[in-house]
Amino acid sequence: MAGWRLRRAGQRGAALLLAMMILALVTTLTAGMVWHQRRAVQVEAAERARVQAGWILRGALDWSRLIIREDLRAAQRRAHFYTWGRDAWGTPLAEASLSSFLAGDKDNNADAGLDAAISGLIVDAQARLNLRGLVDASGKPIAARVQGLQRLCDLLGAPGDTATRVAAMLSASLGPQNDSDARGPPIRPEQLSDLAWQGLDPATLGRLAPYLELLPLLTPVNVNTAPREVLVAAIDGLDTANAERLVQSRLRVPFETLDAVRSALGAGIPLDETRVGVSSAWFEVSGQLRLDERVVEERSLVQRDGDRVLVRRRERHSFELAPR
Repeated sequence: MAGWRLRRAGQRGAALLLAMMILALVTTLTAGMVWHQRRAVQVEAAERARVQAGWILRGALDWSRLIIREDLRAAQRRAHFYTWGRDAWGTPLAEASLSSFLAGDKDNNADAGLDAAISGLIVDAQARLNLRGLVDASGKPIAARVQGLQRLCDLLGAPGDTATRVAAMLSASLGPQNDSDARGPPIRPEQLSDLAWQGLDPATLGRLAPYLELLPLLTPVNVNTAPREVLVAAIDGLDTANAERLVQSRLRVPFETLDAVRSALGAGIPLDETRVGVSSAWFEVSGQLRLDERVVEERSLVQRDGDRVLVRRRERHSFELAPR
């Protein structure tokens, strides 16, 4: 009798152990399935947010192109063709909730719970000094323009050899390529940030970036939009005081022609029409979309070519907002 009870107790213990093992296995499998399902949902949500952000920013870019095109038509109706910072394109879009744009759509529920906002800005790319004009077609640095860049560097506190270094970089990469070089021709920079991997100190590049641009074509600086530092660099013989006077003057009335700029400066300061002008064809469009805690930024370079506004370059970045 005692042996039978011992055998029965042993069977119960084995059964209990087997049940616990089965329960642990089922729990592990269930947890794994739940994790994989949750991961799949997160991946799908992230992909959906990425696609939505792309379409919204594409729409914002198209809207900006329309504004720039309409500004061209308005400028063509004037007696003189010029681009002014107080035109419609120069008004930034402060961060606004997407629900304010979708409120007119009866099929859209503005209270769906999506925390999304968009902001944007159009900047005149010709308000900056275009480094493409620093060297000629043969790759030889142009002394007057290198000196102009050095004046800008001096105003901004950049190292004294910055202008000559930048000119040497562009001379090597933008001039005719030497096929006999065993290392191959240098990679041509497509945008200003490319100068960092060509050897320009990142701190110096960051200090100069708001005042410089690297466009695909030669362009003059727009006197109606350029800051005084860029005007000093683009106009030989101009000091900061006269440059500030130009900036203050255009706040009231734009310069419609270069003759108007000459009159404002006086006969002692000559103007080179290849280096300065009063109109622009290149613009930088920046858009930022915030979806909950994720921010997507897009920056595009557009060219106004006749009645068309062409996108020449686009780059996009995304990041998470810091916890509040």
